[in-house]
Amino acid sequence: MGPRAKVATFVTIGAMLERLPLRWSVWLFSSTARWFSTRVSGAANLSTNIDVATRDGERTLNDSDRRRLTKRAMASYGQYWAEGAKLPALSPDTITKHFVVGEGLEYLEAAYAEGKGVVVALPHIGSWEWGGSVITAQGMPITVVAEELDPPALFEWFRRKRAAVGIKVEPLNAQASSTLLSVLRDGGLVGLLCDRDIQGGGIAVDFFGRRVTVPGGPATLALRSGAALLAAACYIGPGDDHYAVISRPIPAQREGRLRDDVERVSQAVTDELARLIRRAPEQWHVLEDRFAPLP
Repeated sequence: MGPRAKVATFVTIGAMLERLPLRWSVWLFSSTARWFSTRVSGAANLSTNIDVATRDGERTLNDSDRRRLTKRAMASYGQYWAEGAKLPALSPDTITKHFVVGEGLEYLEAAYAEGKGVVVALPHIGSWEWGGSVITAQGMPITVVAEELDPPALFEWFRRKRAAVGIKVEPLNAQASSTLLSVLRDGGLVGLLCDRDIQGGGIAVDFFGRRVTVPGGPATLALRSGAALLAAACYIGPGDDHYAVISRPIPAQREGRLRDDVERVSQAVTDELARLIRRAPEQWHVLEDRFAPLP
């Protein structure tokens, strides 16, 4: 598929989903994703990731439970895409009506009020963009980073769609760190998905008892800027609603060499993400083998 056709395809599907009633688009994407749960390699990786995330000592999921949770995770992934496409077409009242920060809003509000900036570490779980839209509407506009897409016109289309719901998207490139530091030094809010090491070369941590690498961005930004550091997850449900949980502030003070501090704080962030994922592992939609042995 050529670049222009690729952009046209995404724009057409996006426009179609914006016009469909939300329940129809969620049903369509969730059902399709559930059907793929036994037909794509990513679903097999997802099943392995859920198995690791739900282990209790040596006890693992039986085959029936693993299949059930994998289907639910794929359905959640489909819903995430459907909701992300539909959000720009929803009224602010509708978005707010179906979202509640059930735990920890006071931590975010207090940190934001200090004016030193806030870094929020997020896992790929539930529907974080719904949460970002609501938090922005409450007077705390959020800036995030995303992989640059090919062709660039596709990334700009994606960027405009997120801007329509109040989420500012910066490209994940060599300038990203400087851009985010500027946002934080102005007292702003930065959200970072950080349970996957997309670029490679991240910080080695223990994650569900396995050694993996994670992005050092949240820890580095907090340590360099003095911003508050929290973790959060936006879960899908119950019903048509969304339920967010925000952690207590994660200590992020300088104690020694920056590299050592980044490793220490990154481990603390990863521990919080693991706790959030364990609350709804069937919504953790990471389709890569997250626990492949490190080289």
